[in-house]
Amino acid sequence: MRSRVGTPIAIQSALLPVVLSATMAFLLTNAGSARTQTVGTIPQPPIASQQTSHSGAVESVAYSRDGRWLASGSRDRTVKLWDVTTGRELRTLTGHKDFVTSVDISQDGRWLASGSLDRTIKLWDLSTGHELRTLVGHEDAIRSVNFSPDGRLLASGSFDNTIKLWDAATGRELRTLIGHSKWINSVVFSPDGRQLASASSDDTIKLWDVATGHELRTLTGHAQSVRSVAFSPDGQLLASGSFDNTVKLWDLATGRELRTLRGHTRWVRSVAFSGDGRRVASGSYDNTIKLWDVATGRELHTLIGHRNSVRSVAFSPDGRHVASGSYDNTVKLWDVATGHELRTLGVDTESVASKR
Repeated sequence: MRSRVGTPIAIQSALLPVVLSATMAFLLTNAGSARTQTVGTIPQPPIASQQTSHSGAVESVAYSRDGRWLASGSRDRTVKLWDVTTGRELRTLTGHKDFVTSVDISQDGRWLASGSLDRTIKLWDLSTGHELRTLVGHEDAIRSVNFSPDGRLLASGSFDNTIKLWDAATGRELRTLIGHSKWINSVVFSPDGRQLASASSDDTIKLWDVATGHELRTLTGHAQSVRSVAFSPDGQLLASGSFDNTVKLWDLATGRELRTLRGHTRWVRSVAFSGDGRRVASGSYDNTIKLWDVATGRELHTLIGHRNSVRSVAFSPDGRHVASGSYDNTVKLWDVATGHELRTLGVDTESVASKR
């Protein structure tokens, strides 16, 4: 376990190859749909750069707490920061040596974390775009990163079957959570920061006590790999998405499965709760996003526009919009009330409107 502090942003052309096994494993398990199967405001926004889209699949999207910015992580090895109102790219963060698989923004808007197949986590200063430190300790690719609500901790899930908790301010590894028998695909803190949920390719979800690192409960019910988990804002429910093509809702007080949401025709890759807890969004390898009513389990909208699998979904803090990242290399914003596509980031809004 090491922490490397404050290096300048690396030049893209200097990127070096990393261990082939992790990259190939990720490609085989995460191919596109052609296969059969956060409090405070970011202080000073940077000057918008020329609009450019990602040149690789978008694996992860995350809103800033104030909803002004959106971060996206891609297989092109970069993280991009976008102005949500204009759709313009604000900056590109380079430094990872392999696919960026996960991004998250701290709730105070100061830091961005990114995880990569290069086995590292990077912390970035959002106001400057500078890399603050690189967290090293996992023995295989990083699949998921998530800040605690107070921003003091960072959780990471890896293909080495472990979860690590880090001190976000110092980069120090605090503990390793061991219990899953296969890859960790998703980690997320509860709204009060006291628990952590993890989703694994061993078909289970585990709940952990953050203070002690002890496993609290294992949720079983999915028939295949669980790819994503999300807490409801009140911390009472958990949503999970799986390669069994379903979304499940769980009662965390009892560990009981409340309902299964069926409608996707291929793997479910990502799930997210709206800020009021009334809706769940799910992104799938069937190239669609679905919006669901939590109370009834009813499908509200199917959002169609991506040309390939949807890798990540996130609600805006006000719950009015959903962002999606796709294997088609794009990030799209959607209107929750109507299900209409609002814009593709980095692309002229007129060109998006002409495609509706």
